[in-house]
Amino acid sequence: MSSKMLKFVSTDKAMPEKRKAEKRVADFDEIYDDFDAVEAETQSSRCSQCGVPFCQVNCPLHNNIPDWLMLTAEGRMQEAYELSSQTNNFPEICGRICPQDRLCEGSCVIEKGFESVTIGAVEKHITETAFAEGWVKPAAPRVERAESIGIIGAGPAGLAAAEMLRHRGYQVHIYDRYDRIGGLLMYGIPGFKLEKSIVERRGQLLIDGGVHFHLGVDIGGEISFADIRAKHDAILVATGVYKARDIAAPGSGLDGIVPALEYLTVSNRKSLGDNVAAFDSGALNAEGKDVVVIGGGDTAMDCVRTAIRQKAKSVSCLYRRDRANMPGSQREVQNAEEEGVVFKWLSAPQAFLGDDKVRAVQAQRIHLGQPDATGRQVPEVIDGSAHELPADMVIKALGFDPEDLPTMFGQDGLEVTRWGTLKIDWRTMMTNLDGVFAAGDIVRGASLVVWGVRDGRDAAEAIDQWIMAAADAPRAAGAGR
Repeated sequence: MSSKMLKFVSTDKAMPEKRKAEKRVADFDEIYDDFDAVEAETQSSRCSQCGVPFCQVNCPLHNNIPDWLMLTAEGRMQEAYELSSQTNNFPEICGRICPQDRLCEGSCVIEKGFESVTIGAVEKHITETAFAEGWVKPAAPRVERAESIGIIGAGPAGLAAAEMLRHRGYQVHIYDRYDRIGGLLMYGIPGFKLEKSIVERRGQLLIDGGVHFHLGVDIGGEISFADIRAKHDAILVATGVYKARDIAAPGSGLDGIVPALEYLTVSNRKSLGDNVAAFDSGALNAEGKDVVVIGGGDTAMDCVRTAIRQKAKSVSCLYRRDRANMPGSQREVQNAEEEGVVFKWLSAPQAFLGDDKVRAVQAQRIHLGQPDATGRQVPEVIDGSAHELPADMVIKALGFDPEDLPTMFGQDGLEVTRWGTLKIDWRTMMTNLDGVFAAGDIVRGASLVVWGVRDGRDAAEAIDQWIMAAADAPRAAGAGR
């Protein structure tokens, strides 16, 4: 073991410098600076190099975290990058947006008081160093294969699968309804968490590696799924889940009550320089408004922090559980509080008030009762606790469900689960349609980017095995096997 490691007993945990709240709310730039080489080496040296690395075990990609931390501590940055990129197609993105406090850093065995290793910021530093030094190269397969793979969806799962398949020489075509590469990385995550140039850089790398993108394409509309399937030797469906969950409460149809993804997409398009009528008209612009966001996940945190940057009059987050039970990142909650967001814990909407347009949310206070079958305490309404919150805009961040893909694709035989996600054999990643695979949120349900990358990598491996088996079948038959 390197003599540079196990410094957690003498070196305090540190995050990269964070811009002051009063400055960062004036723009959509990322709020954290990058580590420099010295800071990255110092923080990496805190790793205890434990025999069973729970950070690695609890990472969906099983990244070799202790090893690349040691290489970084020793200043062996190119080796650190090569190791990091072996298991993760987008380490600079995951280093920025993964909820490390719930995954790798939250699993660190360094006891409280010494605090966990700052894994995410080091991961980001490794790959940004690699880009600066020219170590990041597009896919360059040794042999080009004739087989063609069609991927529906240019989000994390589709992009990860595309890169893995190009490394093996397949001809890869990605189809997406959006006009830019990235899916939710581009339009669903605000720039203060992930600047769009980072996503565009990865997209260009894939283009340089020979991936063909067909953007602004409506599969099931202008191009049928059957046509796409006929063009390619295999299909990967990686559409994600975009159908917003709604809330059944009186007044939920009033003007000024909007879905989270629609709100975030408009904001991101505006930041990218697009002409966006819904923003310019004020319909999806929070400026000067009392904004209430309903929900407690990462999407809710994106919405409240976006509204602050749009110069909302006030921003409140309404969540039916307490802080300890919210699904979003605690780090994001802290950032939001610093920026002026007010959290209304243990509160749930009862009704939306107004004539044609919303003017207030009628909320009820909640008590957490006995745990249910999942172990989570059940929210119970406190009688007589109704109260009003002024609201010119209400943003529903209640999660996402899959769209009805069998109907959209005109494939009634495409099997789905009882949740509407595509049903696959997890050993092969294939749906019930021969040669049609699926990965990411459309299989898993709304989840993390890192899980999308994992599923995309697994799907690429499964597609390769299926095609190779098909190619080998005639040879096996001829040999009498």
